[in-house]
Amino acid sequence: MPAYNSVFNADPTPRLIGNFPLFPLRTKIRGPTYPLPFPDPPLAANESPDPDSESYDILDETLALFRANTFFRNFEIQGPADRLLVYGIWFISDCLGRIKPHYGVREATKEVNNAALDVNFALPGDPGWPLNQMYEPPRDRQDAEVLRQYLSQVRQELAQRLLARVYDDETEDKPSKWWLSFTKRKFMGKGL
Repeated sequence: MPAYNSVFNADPTPRLIGNFPLFPLRTKIRGPTYPLPFPDPPLAANESPDPDSESYDILDETLALFRANTFFRNFEIQGPADRLLVYGIWFISDCLGRIKPHYGVREATKEVNNAALDVNFALPGDPGWPLNQMYEPPRDRQDAEVLRQYLSQVRQELAQRLLARVYDDETEDKPSKWWLSFTKRKFMGKGL
């Protein structure tokens, strides 16, 4: 059985930097892409809109496919959206590795937000990037800066949505064991 690829591969050509896509996101965090509209009526923080909704974005899909795709060691990239999906899965794995089973919401939020706000992360073409053979580096310094801003926006929004799912039961101050069971798994045997 093959891994699940992104449904956003069918979208008409998104803006690309190298071969990394810049899809619009449903977010209030500033960044280089335009925001998608929020669903009406508003959803709970731990829920995603329907995939047919105009509010559904690549980060919703990343969170939905994370647990299924984590089991695969091989992944065929079929389009630009898959590159963002792979990066999102790696970032989610990194965040889950930072959340300890005894952490409350406050400690986990601090750890995950520190990871999301860190601006010293590798970009495609840098020596620390996990799959340089699959990603093209940005053309120039300006493209690299735009890509860094976009990835920072993705990391911050993904961290917020992940925390809402890991701590979805408001009565308990413990992380979901179903999410933390994936802390040791490495998608494609790699990580950020």
